[in-house]
Amino acid sequence: MKNKAYLSLGTNMGDRLHYLFSAIRELNRHPSIRLINYSSVYETDPVGYENQDLFLNMVVEIATNSDSLTLLKICQEIERVYGRKREMRWGPRTIDLDILVYNQENIETESLCIPHPRMSERAFVLVPLHEIAGNISLPGFEKPLTQTLELLPDKEGVRIWKRKNGEDGFGLLEN
Repeated sequence: MKNKAYLSLGTNMGDRLHYLFSAIRELNRHPSIRLINYSSVYETDPVGYENQDLFLNMVVEIATNSDSLTLLKICQEIERVYGRKREMRWGPRTIDLDILVYNQENIETESLCIPHPRMSERAFVLVPLHEIAGNISLPGFEKPLTQTLELLPDKEGVRIWKRKNGEDGFGLLEN
Protein backbone atom coordinates (compact mmCIF):
# COMPACT_ATOMS: atom_id res chain seq x y z
CA MET A 1 0.00 0.00 0.00
CA LYS A 2 1.56 3.21 -1.16
CA ASN A 3 -0.01 5.92 1.04
CA LYS A 4 0.15 6.55 4.79
CA ALA A 5 -2.52 8.45 6.70
CA TYR A 6 -3.44 9.25 10.28
CA LEU A 7 -7.11 9.38 11.19
CA SER A 8 -8.77 10.78 14.28
CA LEU A 9 -11.79 8.92 15.66
CA GLY A 10 -14.25 10.39 18.13
CA THR A 11 -17.62 9.51 19.66
CA ASN A 12 -19.83 10.69 22.50
CA MET A 13 -23.14 8.88 22.01
CA GLY A 14 -24.32 5.44 23.06
CA ASP A 15 -21.75 2.69 23.49
CA ARG A 16 -18.74 4.85 22.69
CA LEU A 17 -16.13 2.08 22.78
CA HIS A 18 -18.29 -0.05 20.48
CA TYR A 19 -18.44 2.77 17.93
CA LEU A 20 -14.66 3.29 18.03
CA PHE A 21 -13.84 -0.39 17.60
CA SER A 22 -16.55 -0.88 14.97
CA ALA A 23 -15.11 1.96 12.89
CA ILE A 24 -11.61 0.47 13.21
CA ARG A 25 -12.93 -2.93 12.12
CA GLU A 26 -14.65 -1.35 9.09
CA LEU A 27 -11.46 0.47 8.12
CA ASN A 28 -9.42 -2.72 8.49
CA ARG A 29 -11.93 -4.74 6.42
CA HIS A 30 -11.74 -2.34 3.50
CA PRO A 31 -9.63 -3.87 0.69
CA SER A 32 -7.63 -0.67 0.12
CA ILE A 33 -6.81 -0.05 3.81
CA ARG A 34 -4.48 -1.76 6.27
CA LEU A 35 -4.32 -0.76 9.92
CA ILE A 36 -0.72 -0.08 11.02
CA ASN A 37 -1.00 1.35 14.53
CA TYR A 38 -3.49 2.80 16.99
CA SER A 39 -3.39 4.92 20.13
CA SER A 40 -4.86 4.41 23.55
CA VAL A 41 -8.43 5.63 24.03
CA TYR A 42 -8.78 9.04 25.67
CA GLU A 43 -11.82 10.54 27.32
CA THR A 44 -12.07 14.20 26.45
CA ASP A 45 -14.12 17.24 27.25
CA PRO A 46 -16.27 18.56 24.40
CA VAL A 47 -14.84 21.43 22.37
CA GLY A 48 -16.94 24.08 20.64
CA TYR A 49 -20.42 23.11 21.83
CA GLU A 50 -19.77 22.14 25.45
CA ASN A 51 -23.28 21.13 26.61
CA GLN A 52 -22.92 17.45 25.63
CA ASP A 53 -21.49 14.18 26.90
CA LEU A 54 -17.76 13.48 27.14
CA PHE A 55 -16.02 12.05 24.08
CA LEU A 56 -13.82 9.06 23.54
CA ASN A 57 -11.03 9.84 21.06
CA MET A 58 -8.15 7.98 19.51
CA VAL A 59 -5.89 8.10 16.45
CA VAL A 60 -5.09 5.31 14.00
CA GLU A 61 -2.30 5.03 11.45
CA ILE A 62 -3.25 3.33 8.19
CA ALA A 63 -1.67 2.36 4.90
CA THR A 64 -3.94 2.73 1.89
CA ASN A 65 -4.06 2.48 -1.86
CA SER A 66 -6.89 5.02 -1.93
CA ASP A 67 -6.31 8.63 -2.88
CA SER A 68 -7.26 11.22 -0.26
CA LEU A 69 -10.74 11.97 -1.65
CA THR A 70 -11.61 8.27 -1.87
CA LEU A 71 -10.38 7.81 1.70
CA LEU A 72 -12.65 10.68 2.76
CA LYS A 73 -15.62 8.93 1.10
CA ILE A 74 -14.76 5.67 2.87
CA CYS A 75 -14.65 7.49 6.22
CA GLN A 76 -17.96 9.25 5.55
CA GLU A 77 -19.60 5.95 4.59
CA ILE A 78 -18.47 4.37 7.87
CA GLU A 79 -19.92 7.37 9.72
CA ARG A 80 -23.21 6.96 7.82
CA VAL A 81 -23.41 3.21 8.53
CA TYR A 82 -23.04 3.88 12.26
CA GLY A 83 -25.68 6.60 12.36
CA ARG A 84 -23.67 9.81 12.19
CA LYS A 85 -25.99 12.81 11.80
CA ARG A 86 -24.59 16.23 10.95
CA GLU A 87 -27.27 18.33 12.65
CA MET A 88 -25.09 20.67 14.70
CA ARG A 89 -21.51 21.83 14.24
CA TRP A 90 -19.36 20.25 16.94
CA GLY A 91 -22.46 18.49 18.26
CA PRO A 92 -22.95 14.95 19.56
CA ARG A 93 -22.00 12.12 17.22
CA THR A 94 -22.02 8.35 17.13
CA ILE A 95 -18.71 8.32 15.27
CA ASP A 96 -16.50 10.90 13.60
CA LEU A 97 -13.55 10.03 11.39
CA ASP A 98 -11.23 12.82 10.28
CA ILE A 99 -8.18 12.55 8.06
CA LEU A 100 -5.42 14.35 9.93
CA VAL A 101 -2.44 13.69 7.68
CA TYR A 102 -2.16 12.02 4.28
CA ASN A 103 1.46 11.27 3.33
CA GLN A 104 3.20 14.62 3.65
CA GLU A 105 0.73 16.38 1.38
CA ASN A 106 -1.00 19.70 1.72
CA ILE A 107 -4.45 19.24 0.18
CA GLU A 108 -7.11 21.90 -0.09
CA THR A 109 -10.31 21.15 -1.97
CA GLU A 110 -13.92 22.14 -1.41
CA SER A 111 -14.52 18.96 0.61
CA LEU A 112 -11.13 18.21 2.15
CA CYS A 113 -8.32 20.10 3.85
CA ILE A 114 -5.17 18.21 4.90
CA PRO A 115 -3.49 18.50 7.31
CA HIS A 116 -6.72 18.88 9.28
CA PRO A 117 -7.15 22.65 9.70
CA ARG A 118 -7.85 22.71 13.46
CA MET A 119 -5.73 19.82 14.66
CA SER A 120 -2.96 22.08 16.00
CA GLU A 121 -5.51 23.63 18.40
CA ARG A 122 -6.92 20.35 19.70
CA ALA A 123 -5.29 18.35 22.44
CA PHE A 124 -7.83 15.55 21.90
CA VAL A 125 -6.19 15.04 18.49
CA LEU A 126 -2.55 15.83 19.25
CA VAL A 127 -2.22 13.76 22.44
CA PRO A 128 -3.17 10.42 20.79
CA LEU A 129 -1.32 11.35 17.58
CA HIS A 130 1.80 12.06 19.62
CA GLU A 131 1.43 8.71 21.38
CA ILE A 132 1.80 6.76 18.12
CA ALA A 133 3.79 9.19 15.97
CA GLY A 134 5.62 11.57 18.28
CA ASN A 135 8.38 12.30 15.78
CA ILE A 136 6.13 12.95 12.79
CA SER A 137 6.63 16.22 10.99
CA LEU A 138 3.35 17.78 10.00
CA PRO A 139 3.18 19.45 6.60
CA GLY A 140 2.76 23.20 6.91
CA PHE A 141 3.51 23.28 10.65
CA GLU A 142 6.30 25.54 11.84
CA LYS A 143 6.97 23.59 15.05
CA PRO A 144 7.48 19.87 15.66
CA LEU A 145 4.47 17.95 16.99
CA THR A 146 5.95 17.70 20.50
CA GLN A 147 6.39 21.45 20.73
CA THR A 148 2.94 22.16 19.29
CA LEU A 149 1.43 19.85 21.90
CA GLU A 150 3.38 21.47 24.74
CA LEU A 151 1.93 24.88 23.83
CA LEU A 152 -1.71 23.74 23.99
CA PRO A 153 -3.58 25.07 27.03
CA ASP A 154 -6.34 22.43 27.26
CA LYS A 155 -4.39 19.20 27.73
CA GLU A 156 -6.04 18.61 31.12
CA GLY A 157 -9.30 17.99 29.22
CA VAL A 158 -7.71 14.86 27.69
CA ARG A 159 -7.52 11.89 30.06
CA ILE A 160 -6.37 8.35 29.37
CA TRP A 161 -9.46 6.14 29.43
CA LYS A 162 -8.23 2.77 28.16
CA ARG A 163 -4.56 2.13 27.59
CA LYS A 164 -3.35 0.42 24.47
CA ASN A 165 -0.89 -1.55 26.61
CA GLY A 166 -0.88 -2.37 30.29
CA GLU A 167 -3.23 -3.66 32.95
CA ASP A 168 -6.39 -2.14 31.52
CA GLY A 169 -5.15 -2.50 27.95
CA PHE A 170 -7.16 -3.64 24.99
CA GLY A 171 -6.45 -5.72 21.94
CA LEU A 172 -6.57 -4.15 18.53
CA LEU A 173 -9.95 -5.49 17.47
CA GLU A 174 -11.50 -6.75 20.70
CA ASN A 175 -15.10 -5.99 21.72
